[in-house]
Amino acid sequence: MKTIPQPHNRMNVLSLLRHILPFVLPYRRLVVLTLTLTLVGSLLAQVNAVVLDRAVDAINALIQTNFTWTQATRILLLISAILLGKELVAAIVTFFQRYFGERMRIFVSRDMSLKVVERMLTFRMAFFTQEENETGKLQSRIDQGVRSMSNTVNNFFIEILPLFTSALLALVLMFLANVYVGLVALFIVPIYFYVTHLQALKMKGGRRSIFASHQAVSQSILSIIESISVIKSFNREGIEADRQADIQCTMTEQQLSTRQQSYMWSGLKSFLEQIGTVLIIILTAYLVLTDYPGMSIGKIMYHVMLFANVSAPIRQLHRIYDDMNDALIYAEGFFGILHATEEVEHSGAYHPETIRGDFELTHVDFAYSNGTQALTDVSMHIRAGKITALVGLSGAGKSTVVNLLDKFYQPQHGTIKLDGADLDKWDTTWLREHIGLVLQKNHIFAGTIEENIRYGNPHATREQVEEAARKAYIYDQIVALPQGFAASALQLSGGQQQRIAIARMFLKNPPIIFLDEPTASLDAIATEQIKASIDAIKQGRTVIIISHNIGQIIDADDIYVLQQGRVVQAGSPEEVYRQGGIYKEIFDASARSMNADKIAHTLSEG
Repeated sequence: MKTIPQPHNRMNVLSLLRHILPFVLPYRRLVVLTLTLTLVGSLLAQVNAVVLDRAVDAINALIQTNFTWTQATRILLLISAILLGKELVAAIVTFFQRYFGERMRIFVSRDMSLKVVERMLTFRMAFFTQEENETGKLQSRIDQGVRSMSNTVNNFFIEILPLFTSALLALVLMFLANVYVGLVALFIVPIYFYVTHLQALKMKGGRRSIFASHQAVSQSILSIIESISVIKSFNREGIEADRQADIQCTMTEQQLSTRQQSYMWSGLKSFLEQIGTVLIIILTAYLVLTDYPGMSIGKIMYHVMLFANVSAPIRQLHRIYDDMNDALIYAEGFFGILHATEEVEHSGAYHPETIRGDFELTHVDFAYSNGTQALTDVSMHIRAGKITALVGLSGAGKSTVVNLLDKFYQPQHGTIKLDGADLDKWDTTWLREHIGLVLQKNHIFAGTIEENIRYGNPHATREQVEEAARKAYIYDQIVALPQGFAASALQLSGGQQQRIAIARMFLKNPPIIFLDEPTASLDAIATEQIKASIDAIKQGRTVIIISHNIGQIIDADDIYVLQQGRVVQAGSPEEVYRQGGIYKEIFDASARSMNADKIAHTLSEG
C-alpha cells in the first residue's frame, strides 16, 4: 500500500512551483506589489554602473583641460547626490519589497500547514498505521515540507526574482553598449547554470538520505519522550543514548559528505565567475585601446559593474539552488500527503432517521498494512439492543472487530451490514455521531476538564457536562480541585482521565456503544461505580464490550470467542461456558486469579 503517489516521487522545479502556485494566488495583490517593487529595485541597481561610466568619462575629460575646482566640485556633488539619493530610494524600495515578500511567505506557510492538517483529518486509519507514517516521521515531513516551501516563496520573491531581473537588465545594457562584451557575459552564464545543474543531480541522493535521517531522528526522540518512564524504570538510559548516538552519527556522516561535495562544486562555480570577470576586463580594455567606437575608459568600469550585476545571481545561486533542491525533496513528502487521494476515508450517503444497531458480519477477512492477518473468515450477528461480549486472548482480533464496525478500516473480503444496509454505504460522519467509543487508553486533549468532557457534545450546556461527570463518578473529584472544571485535564491521574473519557460517552448519549476494556485503569471501587453507570446506559442500546473482567462479560446476552482472528465459540455466557474450550479456560483462570473461592468464603463469613 503506497502513501506517496507516484507522480510526486520525481518532482522538479516547474512542478514544485506549479504546486505552490495555488497557495500564492490568494495573495495576488501582494504578488503585484512585490513584482512592481522588484522591477523598480532592479532599475535602481543599474544606476551605479551608469553614473560611474559618466563620472569617469567626465573626470577624464576634465583633466584634459585647465579645469577649476568649482567644475570638479560640481561633478562630485552631482555624483554624490545621485548615488546617495538612489541609495535612499533603494532602501525604501527594498524594505517594502522584503516586507511584502515575507508577509506572503508567512501567509503561505500558514495556509499550507492548515491545508495538510485538514487533509490528514480526512484520511482513513490505515494511513496512520503505516511504518512511513509514524508520528515523528509524519511530523518531520510536514514541518520540513512547510518550512522549505515557504522558504522557496521567500527565495523566489525576495532573492531570485530581484537578482535575475537585475541581471537581465544589466545584460541588456551590456548588449546595447557593446554586443561583443554582451556575448562574453552571455556565454559564461549558461556554463555556470549547467555546472549547477550537474551539482544538483550528483547530490540529490545525499539530500534524500539526509531527509530520511531527519525523520529517523525525530521519530527516535519522540519515542524516548513517550517511553521515558519505561526507560528509567529499567535503567536503560545508556542503551537509548547509544541508539540515539548511532542515528545521529549516521546523519552527521551524510551531512559532512554532502557538504564536502557542495563546497567543491561551489569552488568550481566561483572560479568560472572570475573567468568571466577577467574576460570582460581584457575585452573592454582591448576595445578602448583600439579606439573602438563608443568605447571609453568609463566603459571599462561600466561593463565590469554591469557584469557584477549579471553574476550576482551566480554568486547567490548555489545557496538558493541548495534551498530549492531541499524543497524538491521535502515537497515530495508534503504533497504526497496533500494529494494522497487513495488515503481519503470512504463515506457513503446513507443515513436513516433512526438507527437500531443490528450488525451482521459475513466471512470477513482483514489484514493490517504491515501484513498482519487480524481476522479470517469471521461471521457474527450483533443483535440490536443487546449486549455482545468479544472474548479472547490478546491479539485475537477483538479490537479489530470494533475498528471495522466504526469504519476505521475496511475489510479486504466479506461484508458488514448495519440494520440491513452495507456499512460502506453509510455516511461515516453520521454513523460515528451515533456511536460511543470508550477505549482502554483514551486520549486526553490539552485543555480544561470541561473542554475534554464537552468533546462528547460541543453544544452541551454546563449542567449537562456536570451531569455526565456525575454519571462517570468524577464530579466530586473535579469540584475538589482548586480550579474545578477549569483545571487542566492533563494533570489528572490515569484512572481519572479514564472517567473523563467515559463522561464524554455519557454526554454523547449514543444508541450504539463500543467498550474496549473501559475499566482497565480503575481501582475496584471505581470499577464498581462505573459498571453501575454503564449498566444503566446499556438499557435499550446496542453494546459491544471487550473486557477481561468476568463481572462485565457474564452480563452479556451474547458472547463471541475469538482465537487467532477466528470465531471459535458463540452463544450465551452459560452456553459457551458449558462448551468448554478457550472461554472456559479464560473464565476459570480469571476466577483463580481473583481467588474467587477465598473471596466467596470471606463474604460468607461476613
